[in-house]
Amino acid sequence: MFYSTYYVSPLGPFMLGSDGSNLVGLWMEGQKYFGGTVTDKMEEKDNLPAFSMTKKWLDKYFSGKKPAAADLPLAPRGGEFRRAVWDILCGIPYGEVTTYGKISEIMAKKMNKATMAGQAVGGAVGHNPIAIIIPCHRVVGSKGSLTGYAGGIEKKIKLLELEGADMSGLFKPSKGTAL
Repeated sequence: MFYSTYYVSPLGPFMLGSDGSNLVGLWMEGQKYFGGTVTDKMEEKDNLPAFSMTKKWLDKYFSGKKPAAADLPLAPRGGEFRRAVWDILCGIPYGEVTTYGKISEIMAKKMNKATMAGQAVGGAVGHNPIAIIIPCHRVVGSKGSLTGYAGGIEKKIKLLELEGADMSGLFKPSKGTAL
């Protein structure tokens, strides 16, 4: 059984998903792949400990603090490859960004391969079921393009600004799938 509740943030409403003990999803209203990793019906239930912890975490985050993802019982649903990419995302510090290419290099080494397709990493990043906490918004294109955010480029920019990221080398793409 899966459960849901809602959180109203400065970026708009979020839906939280839980398996009863862990957070399995945090989706922005209107985002691409909204609720995509939980195919079972979710029953609305506001009083789960995982939800209370997550809402407090989000309150801290949106007030400018830097809570740790490790403070929450996270259980994102996905295959081994995607979970490995999401683990890498959790290691990106607040206010910093990395590229799909750098994550591809890390994944290639982990998998004992010479190279790794950036598209595979992009797919894993794009299907991240726990927005903000697993910080996929900290991943940019190789030349600083703010591409590839399922929640939309404007929200990605606001999150990076909230975290104090240096935006000088980053730019909004003129076309792309996340606009």
